[in-house]
Parts: sequence; C-alpha cells; structure tokens
Amino acid sequence: MSFLERAAALTPDPKERARRALAAADAHLAAGMPARVPDLLAAAELGPLDRLQRAHAGRLRAKASSMTDSGPGAVQPLLDAAGRLRDLDPAVARKTYLDAFGAAIRAGRHDEGGLRRVAAAACDLTPGDEPAGVFLRALVTWTTDGSVAAFPLLARALRSLTDEEDPSVLWAAANAAAELGDLQAWLDVTDRAVRFARTTGTLSILSMVLPYRAAALGYAGRFSEAGDLLAEAAAVEKATGVVTRMTALIGAYRGRERPALELIEAMERDGRQPGLGRLTGMAAYARAVLHNGLGNYPLAMEAALRSAEHQDFNVHVWTSSELVEAATRAGEPAVAARARERLADWARAGTPWALGAQAVADALTGAPEQAEDRYREAVDHFGRGGLGVFEVRARLLFGEWLRRQNRRAQARTELRAAYEAAAATGMEAFAERARRELLATGETVRKRTPGAPVLTPQEAQIARLAAAGHPNAEIGAQLFLSPRTVEWHLRKVFAKLGISSRREIDGVLSGR
Repeated sequence: MSFLERAAALTPDPKERARRALAAADAHLAAGMPARVPDLLAAAELGPLDRLQRAHAGRLRAKASSMTDSGPGAVQPLLDAAGRLRDLDPAVARKTYLDAFGAAIRAGRHDEGGLRRVAAAACDLTPGDEPAGVFLRALVTWTTDGSVAAFPLLARALRSLTDEEDPSVLWAAANAAAELGDLQAWLDVTDRAVRFARTTGTLSILSMVLPYRAAALGYAGRFSEAGDLLAEAAAVEKATGVVTRMTALIGAYRGRERPALELIEAMERDGRQPGLGRLTGMAAYARAVLHNGLGNYPLAMEAALRSAEHQDFNVHVWTSSELVEAATRAGEPAVAARARERLADWARAGTPWALGAQAVADALTGAPEQAEDRYREAVDHFGRGGLGVFEVRARLLFGEWLRRQNRRAQARTELRAAYEAAAATGMEAFAERARRELLATGETVRKRTPGAPVLTPQEAQIARLAAAGHPNAEIGAQLFLSPRTVEWHLRKVFAKLGISSRREIDGVLSGR
C-alpha cells in the first residue's frame, strides 16, 4: 500500500500517476483501511481517467464510504456505482450489486426497503455464471420470491466456488451456506477465507470472516476453537475498527447468565448504529438461546418474537427454531405452529440442519404418537451434519419427553448422553437442564465443578500457538500483538496452568 501510494506521488506522467493512485486506493480497501481512499481517489481524478477508470473510482469511493459509515445511506452509492459499470464492466457491476446487498443485509431493520431497492436495480443486469453472478441472482430471488425459490441458486453458487475464488464473494458464500443450513460448506468457506486473509494480510476479509467462522465452530460444538478466533477477531477489530460481537452467541450457548447478558447488551448497543440493524436481530436471537437453555421460556419466546420482527438473512430460520421450543413450553401453541411452518419451508433446502430443525418442531408441536420417531430423526440429522449443539439439544428434548411419558429407563439414556456432551462442550445451562431431568428420573448426578483455572480466549489461543512451536514474533504477527505482549500473556498462562515451559503446554491442555 505505502509502496503504491509513494509510487503514485513520484510518477511524473499524469495518466500513469492516476492509474497508480487508483491501485493504491484499491489496496487500502483490501487491507481494511478505507480512511486514505478519498484522498487517493481525489489525486487519481486530477489526472486523465477514461470512463471505465472513473466508474471504478466511483465504486472504490462507495465501498470506502460503506466501510466507514455503514448506515442506510451506504446502499445507494453502491447502486449508483454499479449502474455506471453495467455497460462498461458487467462482471464488476455484479460484484458491486453484491456489495450493495451486503450493506442492505447489515443494515437490516434500519433500512426496511434496502434489499428490495437492490433487487430492483439488479434484476435486469446481464446474468453471469461466475459465483458472484450466481450469488447475486440468488439474493435477488430470495428478496423477490422468497427463500425457498432461492435455495437451488444458493446451492449452485456454493458448488461453483474454487480454491482460487475471488475473496470478495466469500462473505456471500458464508451467508449462503448459513441460509441453506449447510454447516460443512460454511466451515469450508470460512476456513478458505481465513487462510487467504492471513496469507495475504487482507484485514478487510479477516475482520469479516473470523466472527463467521467462530459462529460456525460454535454450532459444531467446538467452543474452544471459536473462542480462540474471537480473541483474534478482537485484535483485528483494534486494527480495523470493525465491530465484532459474535462472542454474544457463544456466551448464550455457554449459558452463564450474567456474562452472556452483558455480551448481548453490548451487541444490542452496536445494533442501534444505523448500518448494523442485523445485530439487533442477532442479539434477540442470542437472548432466546440463553433463556431456552436456562428454562426461562416466556423470556425466550419474547426475545425470539422480537428477532422475528424483521426477516434478517440467516437469523430468521435460527430464530424460528428457538421460537418453537420457547412457545411450546410457554403454553403458546399457535405461536409455535407458525414457527413450525417457517421451518417446514426451510427443510426444503434438504440439509441436515434444516431437516433436523423441522423434525424437532414436528416432535414438539405435532401428533404425540409421531414424536418419538421425529426426535430420533432429528438426532440423526444433526449428528450427520456435525451440528454438535443441536444434537445435544435434540437429545435433551427427547429425554425430557420420554420422562414425561414415564419411560424413565429410556429417558436416562438420552438425558445422560445430552448431559455428558453438553458438559464436555461447555453448554452449562443445557447441561444443568439435563442434570435436573436425570435427577427427576431417580438417577444421582453430581454437578460438575470447574477443574483447572480457565484461560481467557486470547490466552488459550496464544498457548496453542506456542505449543505448536510458533515463536513469539510469529504469534504476535498473527494476533496483531507485540512479541513482548505475547511473552506477558505466556507468563500468565504458565502461572494458571502451573507449568514452567512451552513443552508442557500441550500435555496440560489436552488433559483439561
């Protein structure tokens, strides 16, 4: 970036200077540093630019603006830039419309008509078979015709991705995988994006993808890994200014009420910013997860209904799952039935997550004689999809149902499996629910007590990197910390774990 910027300043030829200034602006955006972009574009526009270059400059200015001021006003400049590119560079126009969809999705309920404005502008664009073009058509279809009509296009776009894929479409790929309920695709896409961003130092991608990957790992029940990534995301946030609050979702699943509520309240505050309305829906969804885990079903239903007031991309189906459970237990069958209908639509995506969610909803709200089969199907779907947290929850619900049918021996089998998996994963509230149910069957269960001192997510990540043989300088470069800060964290790790060298870290962590 600095090299390009300096080269532009030292270039005597006005045409070449303008070209290099545009390249420097593009590099600053890729690095997640949009502040210098307006000055670089102003310098570029002093030189002779052709129509295509001026259109690209407009796109860079709109993208920089959306990164620094992501309010509802971020959508229209991207639409204007895409419009100027339609005839000059249709492929880049499609990417720009895709960026506009991203801004509208983030704005959520703060820009009610944002998605429809983008869809209306992009609907007659020359179609493209590249992933960006297919993702764009899928989002237009999702907006105008509903999610079910978009499922085949979303799946097709995911299949079209290659290892050399343009990283600018990876956010759309991660969202597509989540909308379909394809956790394995979500994990694959985010792993690819994280590796690319770390290798190239592209902070704009890294700051976006780390929370997405952490959420996917959380749904897989891999909370420790998710915590490590969220610690890294916090370091990137300091470097880029990007808001990352996915820790609230992990906190909700861990079920420690006060810490989780503090994280959720922080996400709610962030969601009041004009361009981040989607976080409001995410925060309400996280509240529903937390309260369902704690057994506070009326509060869970209230939070899920608040989340469902706007159809946020991805979040709307996750919220429906929470709403079915909460409303059933709160004695609101009509509310549960409506949520079940939405999950029946989601099941047409055909993924294990979507099919498992429908099976749970059917078991909770359908005919009693079908409940057992539907619970067993849900456990199977979630297990095949690698959805650890939902497999735990399905077993817990199944065990609770069996106990209420006075089938205590069978209930103990499911509840014990749920309890052990939830406790091992760190889903403390759900583990406590399972423990109470086991006690009600007559089985004695000791409440687990914390073992070794708990490392913070950042300490755990530094410990794992040190155990893998990375020196302090490499760890610091990856986490945006100085080597001295890494050393300070390692001394704290040694003290907490009662060890004195890096060689001992792996044995202690693997035994915890």
